[in-house]
Order: sequence, then structure tokens, then C-alpha cells
Amino acid sequence: MLRFMPVGDSMTIGSTGEHTWRYRLWQHLCRSYGSPFTLVGPRETLYDKQAEAPVSYGYAEPDFPRAHLAGWGEGWQHMAPLIGDAVRSCRADVLLVSLGLIDLGFYTNAEQTAENVRAFTAEARAANRRVGMVWLPVTPNVRAQSDTAFAGEVTRFNELLAKTAADLDEPGSPVLLASPPPSYDVATDTYDGTHPNASGEHKIAAAFAKAMHQGWDLAGPYEE
Repeated sequence: MLRFMPVGDSMTIGSTGEHTWRYRLWQHLCRSYGSPFTLVGPRETLYDKQAEAPVSYGYAEPDFPRAHLAGWGEGWQHMAPLIGDAVRSCRADVLLVSLGLIDLGFYTNAEQTAENVRAFTAEARAANRRVGMVWLPVTPNVRAQSDTAFAGEVTRFNELLAKTAADLDEPGSPVLLASPPPSYDVATDTYDGTHPNASGEHKIAAAFAKAMHQGWDLAGPYEE
């Protein structure tokens, strides 16, 4: 049984009424991965915007393994102290990580965020020496269109993330850098300039699927 753990911020946890990219990737793996697998993590809920808390189970399609380690407003610096216990308790084999926007927007610059990526990786490997990881760079968002300083930090961090992935990749604990969805458009793939709509969910899921298919020959090409 291969255990995938989605790790991320508001784009990964999703909010009430959404499918989430986690669901889209699960559908893809059901179609094209020919061995037992599941999604794991210490959390299951969506974010409830009215309650302003992660207390919702109102998935558009609730019948799938909803487990994850994602949080509204959480980034690499928040997940680094949590990932070891999560990997250990959930016996995660592969971490599918989409983080960075929150860090750069509110907490740390590109270099500091990259250091937290390294801390995250060390904690994950301390819990499972053979854990694999797929990292998604920060995707386009509305703030980067109008805030040139923030856009520069995003570009710099994505460069550092690629370098860090190359530095930390090991045969026994591989790190893949997913390619940002090439056609991702904040006007058509998000509902507010940041959070993915159905189209955006598919494109994020496809980015993870493509990385694993090309890098590890895992499952097949992504099809909506």
C-alpha cells in the first residue's frame, strides 16, 4: 500500500463545497495506478469560511480518502515542526507538497523560506528515511501581478526551491520538483486570484501526476 500525504496551505485544504486537487489526483491514481494506494494525513476537514476554522466536511465529492496535512494560512515554517510526527504516525511514503505563498506573503523572504524547506526535509526523513517528496513551486496569484517586490520573492524562491530539490535529492529518498502548470491563469483557474477553481484543481493535480509519471514512472499521464 503506497501512502501519499498531501501537504499544503489553503489551496490544498480547500474550503466548503470544493472538490480540492487532492480529490482530482485521487481520481487520476484510481484510473492509472495499478497497485493499492491511499491518501494519508492527520487532518480531514475543509476550511469553513463562515466559521473561519477548518471544521467543514462539506466536500463536493466526499467519498474518497480525505486525509491530509494542510492548513489555511500555513506555510513551510508551520509544517516543518509538524511533518515528522505526521509522517511517523500516518506511515507516509510520498509527500505531495504545495507551500510557499503564505511564507513569502507574511513571514519569511525567499532565502529564509528555502531554509525552512531544508528543515522540513530533515524532519520528514528523520521519521522515514526512505520518504519520497514532490514539491510544487509557488503558482501564479493575483498579488504577484500587482506587487513587484512580492513577485520578485516568488521568482527567487522558486529558483531556490529547484536548487534545494537538486541538492537534497537522494536515491533512497528522492525529491522531485514539479513543473508549474504551464497554462495556469489566475483569471480562469482561480475563483479569487489565488485559490483554484475546478480547472485550477485539475491543473495542480496534473502537475503532481506529471512529475511522478516522468520522474518515477508512477501511474500514467493525467487525463481530466
